[in-house]
Amino acid sequence: MKKTEFDNVEENRGYHVVKNNELIQKARYDLSMQEQKIILYLISKIKPDDEEFKLYEFQIKDFCEVCGIDGTSGGNYAVLKETVKKLMDKSNWVTIIKNGEEAETILRWIEKAYLYKKSGKIEIRLDNDMKPYLLQLKQKFTTYSLYFTLAMKSKYGLRIYELLKSYQNLEKCEFEIEKLKSILAAEKYASFADFRIYVLDVAVREINAYTDITVSYELEKQGRKYHKIKFKIIQKYNQDFEETMKLWKNINEKLNNT
Repeated sequence: MKKTEFDNVEENRGYHVVKNNELIQKARYDLSMQEQKIILYLISKIKPDDEEFKLYEFQIKDFCEVCGIDGTSGGNYAVLKETVKKLMDKSNWVTIIKNGEEAETILRWIEKAYLYKKSGKIEIRLDNDMKPYLLQLKQKFTTYSLYFTLAMKSKYGLRIYELLKSYQNLEKCEFEIEKLKSILAAEKYASFADFRIYVLDVAVREINAYTDITVSYELEKQGRKYHKIKFKIIQKYNQDFEETMKLWKNINEKLNNT
């Protein structure tokens, strides 16, 4: 049976994102939701046997459909062009082991990009220094379906989701609140009440609604001030196929009606 355009969209949404845990747990970066979706879409195109980054190619129209972005506005080329430019200008600090010693280094996401306005196509190559975090991963990595990030609206929700996924085997993790703010680049929420309302609670709602895990948290005080947050992480449905398909159907309906 010949594949339809909808089948191709479905297939792309089902691809997996695989990242080294160091990149997830220690890198501090501030990316918009659109920027995160571009990066995750690119990472989902990496094959397990890739030894080098390729010029990953996709149609702007396909990207919009997969990610549930309005593809009828006519301004997608300009928006994606500006978003890719911002991504190329952004870098992030990560901690690595070099010559037997812990060192901090700056990594950026994208090395090269080509946009073809006439054909509506884009080619992007990830930065070579990202190879240890994305290619040939054998241990200490996290994998999740692109599906579970696509219906999210909060950039913090997506970031907290993959952070908690990296600790899923432990079923729990904890952070000092100021450290978590730093990882999320969310220091602008100086008031804990604001951080809780606009970051934590929004993230928990989206994760529980759209992803393969259920999360909750408890707060711990130091004196009169909240100091630490403890997350509990539970796998939904125990990988039950029918329940997973039901969740994916709900996500698809939301994306296709965007």
